[in-house]
Amino acid sequence: MAAPSASAISKSHPQPSADEATLAKLGYKQEFCREFTPLEVAGLAFTYVGVVPSIVSVLFYAIPNGGPFAMVWGWAFACPFIMCTGLALAELASAAPTSGGLYYWTYSLASPRCRNFLSWIVGYSNTIEMITGVASVNWALTIQIVAAITIASSGQVYTATNLQLYGIYAALGLSEAVLVSLGTKVLARLQRLFTLVNACLCFIIIIALPIATPPDYRNTANFALGEFTNLAGWPSGFAFILSLMAPLYTIGGYDASVHMSEEASNATVAIPWAIVSSIIVSAFLGLGINISLAFCMGTDVAGVLSSPIGQPMAQILFNSLGQQKALAIWCLIIIAEYMVASNCLLVGSRQTFAFARDGALPFSRYLYRINRYTGTPVNTVWFEIICSLAIGLLSFVSTQAIDAVFTIAVTASYVAYITPITNRFVFKNDFKPGPFYLGKLSFPVSVIAVVWMSFMSFIFFFPATPETTAQEMNYTVVVFGGFMFLAISWYYLPVYGGVHWYTGPVSNTPAIRDEDSISERKEHDADIYVSAVDV
Repeated sequence: MAAPSASAISKSHPQPSADEATLAKLGYKQEFCREFTPLEVAGLAFTYVGVVPSIVSVLFYAIPNGGPFAMVWGWAFACPFIMCTGLALAELASAAPTSGGLYYWTYSLASPRCRNFLSWIVGYSNTIEMITGVASVNWALTIQIVAAITIASSGQVYTATNLQLYGIYAALGLSEAVLVSLGTKVLARLQRLFTLVNACLCFIIIIALPIATPPDYRNTANFALGEFTNLAGWPSGFAFILSLMAPLYTIGGYDASVHMSEEASNATVAIPWAIVSSIIVSAFLGLGINISLAFCMGTDVAGVLSSPIGQPMAQILFNSLGQQKALAIWCLIIIAEYMVASNCLLVGSRQTFAFARDGALPFSRYLYRINRYTGTPVNTVWFEIICSLAIGLLSFVSTQAIDAVFTIAVTASYVAYITPITNRFVFKNDFKPGPFYLGKLSFPVSVIAVVWMSFMSFIFFFPATPETTAQEMNYTVVVFGGFMFLAISWYYLPVYGGVHWYTGPVSNTPAIRDEDSISERKEHDADIYVSAVDV
């Protein structure tokens, strides 16, 4: 039979897009639909931050450790360091936009002597970050729902049992898993709604709250910008440092857009700019929100913190707006938080899929699958939710134990961020920057980011107060340390451990050089295109 002509081959196998070609150079074939536009990727990154609902979740870090002073100036102080971290990661994302992201960069930039181990550690830290991120947002959302019930009840007195709290938490996670199991196109278009809701909520707090606040609760500039209230018991300087958990948790997850790289168009440009733009927008909006709250919270800081409603932000809204309007705004916050949780699950499922694609996770053969109907990794979506449901059981231990998921998410992410940024400059490698490149500023920006994250990771292990009990201790070091101990133990497990078989990212596509001859292309076209196993 006559061989097909070159034109026939070209028509039956069109040239890959620039994004697909870039992904192929990184060793992977295109398995997702690239439905996310650059604006939708930026919207996802912004919604992942979820400025208002995230501030609501972590106000209990700022208020007792400095009050309005820490809320405003702690935010302003932390944002430049957050920006440095985002810029350092944006450079890496532009150079190698893949869903694996952090562990892939770690492997490609490290020495051959240690790259397998470092890639393994970063991959598991990133996985822990994603799972605890989903858990922390859903737990915050659970508490916010209970606060809504409290606001609506007569006398604002309502107490939920641990079983009721866990039931709400589980229901939220399961419903999000159903939503995130939908097709990529639907999820991409949803980002427009998510972005609109979160942006509108920011302006409501910044503009409407000061207008509606009665004179009795309006603070002077001296109080709002200069009153340092220390309710935790730590020395004031250290208390201020502890308050930085609020901005660091809120503007966290810089790698969110990175894990959507294989579903985004023009990824080498869209992903880094999504990281940078989300940080800039969130930083300014967050500062405006904190200033608004500082001017509208009244002078009874301790009363706001110990409110029977159970949420400082809810009490501020209640004081300023009254029951009905406060409840309406609070319900909007709950909706926005649900959107944040859904995007956390979406991003986490892609990271887990990538790590399973390289065979590093337990049950990787089942997790590395694309659903034939939705074109999305449904198995990893449900894997993430099952793991987060297991973490939610910490709520039966103590409030402090489940609250540790907030600091675990940040600490795990810092371990995953520090390693590839450091590898780029410490080890000899052939790093080739992408379109987003800082030039001579790359090194100093990266140094600032690494030093900052290393210092804050140590701070996050401290308890909320200097005098603590076994139940009130900070469980971050216990839970995160336990996770990492299991990951390292499995790596070095005799016979079956990852040290015997994990070799870093595994290519799943044949490399085709641009200058391949027609005969070589014929051989390539004869290959069977094998995608992830359908379910």
